[in-house]
Amino acid sequence: MSLDAASILDAVVSHAAASGHFERVNGFEPTNAPGNGLTAAVWVQEIGPVRSGSGLSATTGRLVLNLRIYASAQQDPPDAIDPAMLAAVDALMSAYSGDFELGGNVRNVDLLGQAGVTFSVQAGYLPLDGATYRVYTLTIPLIVNDLWSQSP
Repeated sequence: MSLDAASILDAVVSHAAASGHFERVNGFEPTNAPGNGLTAAVWVQEIGPVRSGSGLSATTGRLVLNLRIYASAQQDPPDAIDPAMLAAVDALMSAYSGDFELGGNVRNVDLLGQAGVTFSVQAGYLPLDGATYRVYTLTIPLIVNDLWSQSP
């Protein structure tokens, strides 16, 4: 038993890329400013055990990913920024809800937060390389069965 991180991250990145809303989708949290248009980035935020899904022989895990959408806050017209970003968020939330097992790589996307963290989105602004970006950060909690074996 082990975490197939590459397949899980690939599935999340693939859904974002297939949405058609992004000029690029990165599998890492960027440290420099993204280019023009909408950019998405995916990274691991947290990992730990799930009490309610674990048994006596194996521990179920929760892997929380962040998917952040970036757009320059200095574009015209400014009132078109949020609608474009919300369309991308809607497409992603629909994709991860519809394929909540990520092609069989996880037990489920924890849509309602039964293991603690809910599938949600937080909007804000982020300064990068002297520019300000409008960002929407999706929190994607994933439950993975029998991740670590237990032995006395």
